[in-house]
Amino acid sequence: MSYKTYTTEAIVCGSLVNNTSDKSYLLFTRDAGMLWAAAKSVREERSRQRYALQDFTLIKVSLVRGKSGWRVGSAEVEINYFTRALDQASRAAVTGVVKLLRQFVRGEVAHAEVFDDVKAALAAAISTVDDVSKIKDQFALRLLYRLGYVASGQEYAPILTADTWWELPPLDAKARAVLKNAEQVSHL
Repeated sequence: MSYKTYTTEAIVCGSLVNNTSDKSYLLFTRDAGMLWAAAKSVREERSRQRYALQDFTLIKVSLVRGKSGWRVGSAEVEINYFTRALDQASRAAVTGVVKLLRQFVRGEVAHAEVFDDVKAALAAAISTVDDVSKIKDQFALRLLYRLGYVASGQEYAPILTADTWWELPPLDAKARAVLKNAEQVSHL
C-alpha cells in the first residue's frame, strides 16, 4: 500500500525525544496546520535531517500520513530564525512568537494567513534592531484576530490590515487591554 506524500513549508515549534534515536516534532505547516510528525533515527550523527529539524527553523518538509500519524520524509532548511537573530532581544522575540503560536493554534486546520504572519513576524524580529518587543505584541493581536478571539476595532485596525504591520508604532493602552482580555477569554 502506498501513502501520499505532502510537501509544504513548516516552522519547527518544538520536539520530543522518542526511544534512543527518534524524535517527534511539532510542526506548524502552511497546508495542514499544527501537527506532530515522527522522524526515525534523526538523533544519530549520520542523519541528514538532524540539522534541518531544529527548533525555530523554517523548513520545506515532505510528510507522509500513516496509520500511526504523520512521519517526516525529508526536510530542507530555509532559515533558522533563532541562530540568525541579531541579539538577545531578537532571540526573545523569536521564542515569544513561537510560544504564542504553540499556545493558541490547535489541530490540523490550515491557517495560511497565520502562517504568513508568523513568517513576517520572525523575519522582522531577526532584522530589526530597534524595539522588537512590539513585534510580539502586534503579532499576538493579529493572531488572536485571525483565530476569532478579537473583533475588528477602529483603534487597532491598521495593525490588522497593514501589509507591513511590524513597521507600525507599538500598541496603545486600549489595544493592549483588548489583547489581554482576548488571552483571558481564550482559556488557553
